[in-house]
Amino acid sequence: MISIRHSAADYPRFFTRIPYSQPLHANCVSIYYKYLASVDAAVAPDERLSDRQAATREILSSIYVLQKPLAPIKSGISDYNARMENPVQFVQWLRSVAPYIHAFRGKTFVVAFPGALVMAGALPVLAQDLSLLHALGIKIVVVHGSRPQVAEQLALRNVEGRFHNGIRITDTAALECSKEAAGELRLDIEAAFSQGLPNTPMAHAAVRIISGNFVTAKPIGIVDGVDFQLTGIARKVAYDVMHRILDAGSPVLLSPLGFSPTGEAFNLTMEDVAVAAATALRADKLIFISETPMMLDRDNDELRELSSTQADIELKANYLPADSAFYLEHAVKASRGGVPRVHIVPYQMDGSALLELFTHDGVGTMISHENLESLREATIEDVGGIIKLIEPLEADGTLVKRGRELIEREINYFSVIEHDGVIFGCAALYPFPIEKMAEMACLTVNPDVQSQGDGERILKHMEKRARRAGFHSMFVLTTRTAHWFLKRGFVSATVDDLPKDRQKMYNWQRKSLVLIKQL
Repeated sequence: MISIRHSAADYPRFFTRIPYSQPLHANCVSIYYKYLASVDAAVAPDERLSDRQAATREILSSIYVLQKPLAPIKSGISDYNARMENPVQFVQWLRSVAPYIHAFRGKTFVVAFPGALVMAGALPVLAQDLSLLHALGIKIVVVHGSRPQVAEQLALRNVEGRFHNGIRITDTAALECSKEAAGELRLDIEAAFSQGLPNTPMAHAAVRIISGNFVTAKPIGIVDGVDFQLTGIARKVAYDVMHRILDAGSPVLLSPLGFSPTGEAFNLTMEDVAVAAATALRADKLIFISETPMMLDRDNDELRELSSTQADIELKANYLPADSAFYLEHAVKASRGGVPRVHIVPYQMDGSALLELFTHDGVGTMISHENLESLREATIEDVGGIIKLIEPLEADGTLVKRGRELIEREINYFSVIEHDGVIFGCAALYPFPIEKMAEMACLTVNPDVQSQGDGERILKHMEKRARRAGFHSMFVLTTRTAHWFLKRGFVSATVDDLPKDRQKMYNWQRKSLVLIKQL
């Protein structure tokens, strides 16, 4: 039970945000009305409406529960299961992320974030999310920025910061401030990874993050007539030492500082350090958790996925905000340096790194050397993915059941659409050469990504495949999706219009509708 023993002024500091997807429990509603009652009691009658509206906006903008005072919980897991309203949905979700978990195990991710994230108070939650990735067997390298912290230190000394092309000009005073900021941030990050209270995401984590002088740097020098003084760029990263630390089971922490063989220290940008580390380590992913919102193109459409070539085109168009362009420039550099995937995700969204990694569309912008999505003819390696995709539709009678052996024998008839190695759609094309006809069967798209046009893309692909094979028409047999095909040029037909061999195999118990399209 939750005890309401606080005044209206106390309530906001006891609210903790939880994801939108979690159910709104009855006690949350009770808390909400008690909170409004306390607001009413604390203000004059003529001010109550506006205060109630403000409270409503604050609470309903996301779901809240009171963090304390709470009765002791014996077991966080059992308590959550007891309150969970839809355990089946949870199990389905957990199974849906299994392919990502298997794919990411043993991979190396470099995760970089700006000092602004720490200033915003998001470090503890990010540490929890990265610790979860570490627990899943992912090797994590953390790179932090420090720009606002350095600015804060400079302000205390009454020194004005200077920049050129978005990069700090580092004099002796600025370098001392950079060292102080980096030292303080390193301790904050180590503290965040040391969390371990019971009934929290960090319980039993025991993460030991390792930092050191892993980055060798050199000065930028004079650019456009501007002397950057003690601002440097990464020259070399001790990837061999870092690999041994990662293989031993510890994450690595890099600060935006580098050192020369002469013992000098240089102030670096977080983005430069992250790209250098990801490239040297041959990391599988570089993830920038940025202060910038989702990038939009000139038409205000979200830039969800770009090849490095497409990203270059967007940069040359010169319409992106300076901060977003700076991230994208470094993403392109990393991609061309051999990093397969670079992600730019906003930290304003709770759990953005997890959402980007474990959902199909993610919540940020992904840059790859080539486009990740492909529509192609299937191979024997795709059998497992096809079976997983069509099993639910076979179970509810939408599709005719096919065994693994049958699919293996007929795999050459199938085409699949995949994204980043995961199959999200398929269809089969069965030839009837005497009548110059082909049957398209088993057209399936993962329910999680429907309404994005993948079904129509597969249909067009199969039509092209049929034309290349010399067929004049294509037909489908369907019990539930006739309207979808009719809207795409198919016309109603009868069993007599089917090829003779297909007429013999027609299942009169299913009574499927026959639809034909001329090619």
